[in-house]
Amino acid sequence: MNNFLSEPKRHVLFSSAGRNWNSLEADLVQIPAGQAQAQSGELHVLGMHFGPPVNADCLVGGSRRRGVQKPGDIDFIPAGVDGVWEDDATCQVLRLTLRPTLIDQVAQGLGRNADEIDLVPRLQLRDTRIEAIGWAIKADLEADTPSDPLYIDLLANALAVRLIEIATLGEARTHAEIGPKMSTRQLRILIEFIETNLDQKLHLADLASVAGVSSTRLKSLFRNSTGTPVHQYVIRRRVEYARALIATTTMPASQIALAAGFAHQSHMATTMRRLLGQTPGEIARPTA
Repeated sequence: MNNFLSEPKRHVLFSSAGRNWNSLEADLVQIPAGQAQAQSGELHVLGMHFGPPVNADCLVGGSRRRGVQKPGDIDFIPAGVDGVWEDDATCQVLRLTLRPTLIDQVAQGLGRNADEIDLVPRLQLRDTRIEAIGWAIKADLEADTPSDPLYIDLLANALAVRLIEIATLGEARTHAEIGPKMSTRQLRILIEFIETNLDQKLHLADLASVAGVSSTRLKSLFRNSTGTPVHQYVIRRRVEYARALIATTTMPASQIALAAGFAHQSHMATTMRRLLGQTPGEIARPTA
């Protein structure tokens, strides 16, 4: 993502170039199907997926991830790491680049030793706080009148704080006993099942069957593995998927509600207001 060696011709929809942003740079790009290779560079790069889901095969820093890339999925590539991506269809990605010095400065402000913070590649990361920052930056890129650069500085600092928190959380989980967890394979299969079936009624017994455990055991294993109860995870994913469809398609709200697994449009609106603080009607929609 830093210095691309080869990549299908991409179309830059919006860019921060010329906006006098200091803390980060951003581009909303549309990339045709195909393979992209990236050589390690001097910047941290974060890519957040927008638009329709695509099948993706990602190899970054020795970690590989194959599966459906949906709106809100986040890839984080630290400076100095190589990567290869291949998508089977055109995708839209918000790319953010940050200087390592920003992480160092924020770490110092938090009273942390920057040398002890281990930023590692993250593929298809789901994080509601980073996603909210991504939506805010995307909205500013698309606005006719950009915000004051100070606003972007605040968002960049918030992003740096969250990346440090995620790295710290990983360290804490490594050194603390939080109880038994699902295997990597179990969790991957279950998450992919949830993502593929968001439009269906998902019962705890069905999810437990997919994971190969009892319903009671699934509750504790999933919470230990993700830090979130399974029912809250499903509801959050429904809301995130609905918001992405509202912002990127012209589907009627009633159809979006069903596609995201809500009982009806009113159910979707109530849940989105509770979790996001905004209703479907308050989310900007693309012009027809």
